[in-house]
Amino acid sequence: MSIGCGRPVEGPVSDEDVLTVASFDFPESAVIAEIYAGVLRAAGHRVEHVARIGTRETVFPALEKGLIDVVPEYAGSALEFLGGEPTAETSATHDALADALAARGIEALAPATAQNRNGLVVTDRTATELELRSISDLVDVAPDLTLGGPPECPDRPLCLPGFEEAYDLSFGDFVPLDAGGPVTAEAVRRGLVDIGVLFTTDASLDEHDLLLLVDDRGLQPAENVTPLIRSDVVQVFGSDVTDALEAVSEALTTDDLRAMNAEIGSGRTPVQVAHEWLVRKGLIDDAA
Repeated sequence: MSIGCGRPVEGPVSDEDVLTVASFDFPESAVIAEIYAGVLRAAGHRVEHVARIGTRETVFPALEKGLIDVVPEYAGSALEFLGGEPTAETSATHDALADALAARGIEALAPATAQNRNGLVVTDRTATELELRSISDLVDVAPDLTLGGPPECPDRPLCLPGFEEAYDLSFGDFVPLDAGGPVTAEAVRRGLVDIGVLFTTDASLDEHDLLLLVDDRGLQPAENVTPLIRSDVVQVFGSDVTDALEAVSEALTTDDLRAMNAEIGSGRTPVQVAHEWLVRKGLIDDAA
């Protein structure tokens, strides 16, 4: 995923009795971090959310050094960052991530079913006309179609090169657009491109005119939302912390993330969106 730069974490950000939850520098991460903060507060802990601090290059050292305590991660991307090789299989990717983190004093808790990974999207009309349901269905028609996606797509192994290698796809043309965002979605709707590369939690996919094609050959790695927490924090604060975070994992779905991203796009804050989700799922009381 494309994550922008943020502010550096240069020293301790909270007292020792305060749990510090951090988020990457994009709205979806901030919402998930607010959800984590909400359940931890409901469990009786003092919590600070250090919002949108940056990329993994910033977040992982801060987590290892104890400057932050908890962060929502995406399993496959985290494993790849640590030098591992994620697969499309959730449990295998999670186990490999847990092993990679153990020597760093970090635990990967139970993953959510929610995933945010690259996907190929067409309009419902295109899907009907070309009988498309999965990416494999594109093989015969791809030479006549235009793909739109992030400018770096031709060089990324999970974008054009990956689709060519895993699916033997050769698109007629490629148009550089934004990184899986509203420009790409609108270009697909207006027919400026036939297919777009979008994140699977993009709010556009909650609308009923776009179809996400099934990655039937498992090109994209498992990107389940996974709480990472320092092992010493678990020892100090106890199992109620991990229980609270894993209750979020049990409830959080990809559809939930799409809906929450839509709320953020309409101008609501991560705090508001997270609180309403927690209440709706019964994880906190409305007055919390």
